[in-house]
Amino acid sequence: MDRVAAVAPSVDEASVAGWDAALDDMFAQVVAPAFARREPRLRARAYPRGLVSGLERKNGWTLAEFAGDACPDGMQRLLNAARWDAGGVRDALGRYVAAHLGDRAAVLVADDTGSEKSGRCSAGVQRQYTGTAGKITNCQAGCSWPARCRAGRGH
Repeated sequence: MDRVAAVAPSVDEASVAGWDAALDDMFAQVVAPAFARREPRLRARAYPRGLVSGLERKNGWTLAEFAGDACPDGMQRLLNAARWDAGGVRDALGRYVAAHLGDRAAVLVADDTGSEKSGRCSAGVQRQYTGTAGKITNCQAGCSWPARCRAGRGH
């Protein structure tokens, strides 16, 4: 009988502490080589830790403070102006994930979801189609990657 297990897209602070070694390993192999300068590389390491943290709100200020910065300027520079090879990181991350899923029958599913927004103050808000509303509206699109593994196939 096949069983399907889904991994939640966000985790609590205790779980983040438990993955630090694995996250550091992935970052050193996949992301760090894309940054020539130390400062954006350090911020690039802090950014996903903030995203999976237990912060109630995740915005430029809170992510910067979580990373130990006094203001969001450095984090905003990372997202808006830092030079790095995004395509190279995407390709390397795909290879890393494929090598580390741990089961040949594993499947990685990407799911985009639109959240309706009434203003334009949140990052990425624009008029676009969202299946959530079933129409073109002012919304913010997000993507989650729930991992699913079909067990019991003898692989």
